[in-house]
Amino acid sequence: MNLTLYGYDEHWIAVDCGMMIRQDLPNAPLQVPNLETPKALGITPEAVYITHGHEDHIGALAWLWPHWQCPIYATPLAAGLLRLKFAEHQLSSAAIHVIEPGEALESGPFTVRYLSVPHSIPESCSLILMAGHYRVLHSGDWKLDDEPLIGAPINQAQFKALAPVDLVVGDSTNAPIPGHSGSEGDVARALADTLASCEGRVIVSCFASNLARVLAIGRAAEQCGRRVSLMGRSMERMVSVARGLGYLDDFPTLVPAHDLGYLPPDEVVVIATGSQGEPRAALQRLAQGRHPHVDLQPGDNVIFSAKAIPGNERPIEQLKKRLQQLGVQLFDEFNHPELHATGHPAQEEMTRFYQWLAPKHLLPVHGESLHQAAHQKLAAALSIEAPLAPVNGDMIRFDQQGLQYERHYPQPPCIVSQNSVVPHPGLESDSNTYPRRGSLYLALPVTATATGWARIGRLMLDNTSANALDEDSFSEWLDDQLAELHADTLADLRLGLQPRLIAWLAERLQHLPEVHLQIMASELPIPMADD
Repeated sequence: MNLTLYGYDEHWIAVDCGMMIRQDLPNAPLQVPNLETPKALGITPEAVYITHGHEDHIGALAWLWPHWQCPIYATPLAAGLLRLKFAEHQLSSAAIHVIEPGEALESGPFTVRYLSVPHSIPESCSLILMAGHYRVLHSGDWKLDDEPLIGAPINQAQFKALAPVDLVVGDSTNAPIPGHSGSEGDVARALADTLASCEGRVIVSCFASNLARVLAIGRAAEQCGRRVSLMGRSMERMVSVARGLGYLDDFPTLVPAHDLGYLPPDEVVVIATGSQGEPRAALQRLAQGRHPHVDLQPGDNVIFSAKAIPGNERPIEQLKKRLQQLGVQLFDEFNHPELHATGHPAQEEMTRFYQWLAPKHLLPVHGESLHQAAHQKLAAALSIEAPLAPVNGDMIRFDQQGLQYERHYPQPPCIVSQNSVVPHPGLESDSNTYPRRGSLYLALPVTATATGWARIGRLMLDNTSANALDEDSFSEWLDDQLAELHADTLADLRLGLQPRLIAWLAERLQHLPEVHLQIMASELPIPMADD
């Protein structure tokens, strides 16, 4: 959820404030960062700096900002999206300030400069944070792309001029992957070739925020004589904001979805939301025959111009099965990988980036523990100190002695309920009281396998005030249960595991604690190639 707090001389700032969709819970609610730890420590940020406009970087601000009431700084696209969110929550947008890439701001002892980087949404920025004698680069989400379609390639000279930086807080998402992440220009050419070869109606599903991809689809459709229509609220909203900022000036004239029935199928391209199998998205309604204006027919084509986010594999597979039952031809990351490029750097790009910056230390963030470990290995090969792989709730000190782990603060999940933030169902309690028998919080990262589920990465366990637990035998027991349980979704897996977990604890502990189980989907990274 990408909320990072930086403190210097008791002055704090926040970088990003995102949310995530909980696919393992009924109706896929939204989870936002838990503010209990900063509240208990007396930490209130004096400013929030937004790196870019993706939901996992801005989505929680409308819920959490009322607790802070501080200025928010964002580039024009992210600021426009935030204003829409604030208006929906009946909040004034006066605190949202637009900043252009390259500009610098001051907050107490901090000077923060925005540095433009390519990503899968325009105006993504890294931040160089300067306080005292320290210079820290918060990379945000980035990649190297010589042909990003929207925006300019990265300015090498600007980043080389920063060298050497003291610390990089760096994106680990694709750290296990060798080579290069690919270019939006190459994807645009592949989309143009694919659309030209298709007969019948074409539906292309991608992330609404990937405006370069949306622009490439529109141009490809125009080249082969097809009309373009948008489906999905987030797609319509993103294109509307982008057009207002001049990003889609040469985008084709749009056909309203309710007029598609009047056009021959081979003259239509629909750009739709739902590439991640979201239950209420446009592509899901099309697959279920529930869209009011379009019925998919045998011979139509659906292009997934997006990679599955870890945890969404099963709903995506179910969506594809429904589409195949309709006789639709599918193009996805497996049979046509050229139709998508990730927005995060692979090893070759990371190596070049760090050669420019010459960082002394690295803190690997984003991704799961295996992604962070791959990032640490790459740092070691470049003689960069990277002793820590932080998890949510870690307090870390950076000083003349380098990076030091101070303490971990448990982070019980917070689920958004209307316009308030409440604890995860089952975690409600009076903040001044504690369960008599203690509490056990278990965050279990799992991945889908050919036969079911398997644990991946570290076991995140906090048994505050509860009886001591043999974590080795507990981990072995959990692995056995995951191998035995048959569940199609994370929600089913949680329902099956929870009673077994309580029964196991009841047999082994004198006092049974309150048990709070969170299951998170992870993905096995591609193994790192050895030199």
